[in-house]
Amino acid sequence: MLEELELIFKALSDKNRIRILKMLQRKSLCVCEIQAVLKLAVSTVSKHLSILRESGLISDWKEGKWINYKINDNPSPLVSNALLFVQLQIEGDATVKKDREMTCCVDRNILCCKK
Repeated sequence: MLEELELIFKALSDKNRIRILKMLQRKSLCVCEIQAVLKLAVSTVSKHLSILRESGLISDWKEGKWINYKINDNPSPLVSNALLFVQLQIEGDATVKKDREMTCCVDRNILCCKK
């Protein structure tokens, strides 16, 4: 239990990981969509996603050439409580609102074809 809590708190200790969680609470996204919203290097986004996945907060699946990330739909009770906390808090934050708007507009078919 302590190890799981440590992983969850580590995942929630970074504002970009919280921003990713808030975006994934809106819809599933691929790395290039998350990178476009956060304006971070793909390697940095991938590291954040790895930490979130290790904590059990998110899961992923492959679809064609994309790996999609989403909120874990079968979380442990501790993860479930952490996700609920993130969902209920921070809604009014200006950055989260901006991310939410941008998340609705990102299109992997356009973003990933540019590279």
